[in-house]
Amino acid sequence: MADLPDSPAAVAELLRGRDYLCDRGLATVLYLGLTLDQPLLLEGEAGVGKTEVAKAAAAALGRSLVRLQCYEGIEASEALYEWNYPRQLLQLRATADGGSDRAGAARDPDEAVDDLFGPRFLMERPLLAALRKGDGAVLLIDEIDRADDAFEAFLLEILSDFQITIPELGTVAAGRPPLVVLTSNRTRELHDALKRRCVYHWIGYPDVEREAEIVRLRAPGLPPGLVRAVVETVARLRGLDLSKAPGVAETINWARALGLLGVERLDADELAPTLGSVLKDRDDLLRVQDSLKTLLADVDG
Repeated sequence: MADLPDSPAAVAELLRGRDYLCDRGLATVLYLGLTLDQPLLLEGEAGVGKTEVAKAAAAALGRSLVRLQCYEGIEASEALYEWNYPRQLLQLRATADGGSDRAGAARDPDEAVDDLFGPRFLMERPLLAALRKGDGAVLLIDEIDRADDAFEAFLLEILSDFQITIPELGTVAAGRPPLVVLTSNRTRELHDALKRRCVYHWIGYPDVEREAEIVRLRAPGLPPGLVRAVVETVARLRGLDLSKAPGVAETINWARALGLLGVERLDADELAPTLGSVLKDRDDLLRVQDSLKTLLADVDG
């Protein structure tokens, strides 16, 4: 496990080593989260690299990455822990049929029942797993805005004290607090109680220069003129009233696709069949295809 970086600049350099470029604001937030043991709340449009922050940080710091993908209706047991009921039932039946311990002595029924709620029957889920990691894992709670209010409230103990209470076993506290990264696409407003426990940062789309640098880093070997033209075109696409604006991942995928096809200069006829790499909605595709020549006017490359 790598030592903690001693400045935001050191954080940025570590992430760059994992092919993730971050600006000063994001590097500062990460530095504060690491040194103050505070969770991070990263909001922004889909596709701007929020999830990748946690992945790159885990790799750069030499920590385990534990991911909890949130969704509508997620329950605490699915995020925290569950008991292995089939195995408990088998154990209970064996005890009822006169089971004995390893030494061959008959077991006390009450003791056997108590054992049913011991560690070997506990199935840990992401939140418990992150707390029990000895290296201070990176815990990614992805798309928290998809979960409901009750699940948000459930998270407060973990985010405040880095511990959880299991009634049958007691309190489990992290030996070393994990770096918690919550992401949100802002499909709904999160509660103040959750926000108060976090360091907040908004991740927007990068400017043309930074996005070109990201593409060159993630898709090396492409002609510089092609990279610049793709990035400028995607920036124009984001200015349209699309159902789903393309994210940075779509920019990288489109640039790779064009490079694979040997495209060196953006041309409407050549680009039209590749739009599925950057646009993910039928109406958006039809709209852009109809105006592609106008969109490409004056684009370098």
